[in-house]
Amino acid sequence: MNYLFPHRFKKLGWFVFIPTLFISIFFVIYEKEYEMFDLVVPALFSDQLFGKSDLFSMVKNNVFDEILSFLLITSGLLLAFSKEKIEDEMVQKIRLESLVWATYANYIVLLCCILFIYGSPFFTVMIYNMFTLLLFFVIRFNWMIYKTSKISEDEK
Repeated sequence: MNYLFPHRFKKLGWFVFIPTLFISIFFVIYEKEYEMFDLVVPALFSDQLFGKSDLFSMVKNNVFDEILSFLLITSGLLLAFSKEKIEDEMVQKIRLESLVWATYANYIVLLCCILFIYGSPFFTVMIYNMFTLLLFFVIRFNWMIYKTSKISEDEK
């Protein structure tokens, strides 16, 4: 079963992922709002603070964080699930092991946060948790591919 994107998508993934990651980190640190991203957008559900809840409505929202989240997730998926130039059994094994490792690491971090972080900071942790599984996987997978290529070069 072929569940991977073609290799050419990996370049697009890197091209979007790296700048989006840095912009996202900057956005989180400085909490800057950009007025040009204040738009009226459709909402399946909206709940205004001290206001009413609506289903299927139009709301005014700064969509900068949604754009960053969308780009980070889609580019991360392209990075994580695009074929390598040579997609053999070793790469598939590394991909699977990296996915398992990233899942364990992600949930260990989340369990620690559940035990030690409370209130609204925990909500922030849950938001970041949407991205950490992909981030852990991309880092681990590419590190293991790099290590494997170094070992095979040394053997030659």
